[in-house]
Amino acid sequence: MLRSKIAGIGMYVPKNVVTNQDLTQYMETSDEWIRERTGITQRRYADRQGETTTTMGVEAAKIAIERAGITPQDIDFIVFATLSPDYYFPGCGVLVQRAMKMKEIGALDIRNQCSGFVYALSVADQFIKTGMYKNILVIGSEKHSFGLDFSTRGRNVAVIFGDGAGAVVLQPTENSNQGILSTHLHSDGESAELLAMYNPGTHANHWGHYADFKEGATIGEQFMSHEMIDKAQNFPYMDGPAVFKKAVVKFPEVINEALQANGLKASDINMLIPHQANLRIAQFVQQQLQLADHQVYNNIQQYGNTTAASVPIALCEAWEKGKIKAGDLVCLAAFGSGFTWASALLRW
Repeated sequence: MLRSKIAGIGMYVPKNVVTNQDLTQYMETSDEWIRERTGITQRRYADRQGETTTTMGVEAAKIAIERAGITPQDIDFIVFATLSPDYYFPGCGVLVQRAMKMKEIGALDIRNQCSGFVYALSVADQFIKTGMYKNILVIGSEKHSFGLDFSTRGRNVAVIFGDGAGAVVLQPTENSNQGILSTHLHSDGESAELLAMYNPGTHANHWGHYADFKEGATIGEQFMSHEMIDKAQNFPYMDGPAVFKKAVVKFPEVINEALQANGLKASDINMLIPHQANLRIAQFVQQQLQLADHQVYNNIQQYGNTTAASVPIALCEAWEKGKIKAGDLVCLAAFGSGFTWASALLRW
């Protein structure tokens, strides 16, 4: 039976470090206020001159491909996860294919926000297990800094997010003691508007709950208008307490689901890589699962929340630091906008 293994992994973060103190130039906040609520001390912002979601993804991919011992020409499928694509369309997958001069392979874009990388990994896993592809490039990359409200009005969201990219190369293996054991994907759209970026979009360009979207639409309404910009309707919206409340339930739930599916328990985990949403969430989940500090890897303190990029960045960094070794049981888990949540259990 074929399994998927991570044959190579890479990450890229921009050089531009933005501290909590730096943000006080633009909004009423403080280092203490941000650290107390999120655990974040700094984040990275992309260079405004030419550094995009795709270019960061390419840099991470180069490292992953090299570590897998292959070349871009060997990649036979791309899965790219992001909520901040270079263009509204086309997606970033084809831009990676072009930038890396790959063959005319398939490129799939995943829009599952914070859960995006784990969803993308699950999709790639299915293609590997069926034997359809042998070298799949999976990328999670985000450039948040271009679309945040850097004012006191928008600080609850703006202080959280950062830019960066992570990538892995998946290959088949017949080694029963290695590879992805299982993946688990979920969603509940009932509260989709509690964490969303409403505009630009095709709903009726109203600011509010879905119930408000269903009335008032007219032919020819603008995709983006001056009114939306004037009313700050082109920035992400988040009901932080509601997201936190849901996340601390679904995170441990989906992790335990993966463990139970494989006849394992939380104490068997060598390394948990949670999506870096909020250090307080990760600490709560760690406590719920009764895991020791050495069993959980967090780096939101240095990079902020990079949504789809956060899991592969943290996974790569943990591996580079020697915290993940051959034979280790590694669990990846994420929760985010949608709401969507997911886990993946693998033997390194």
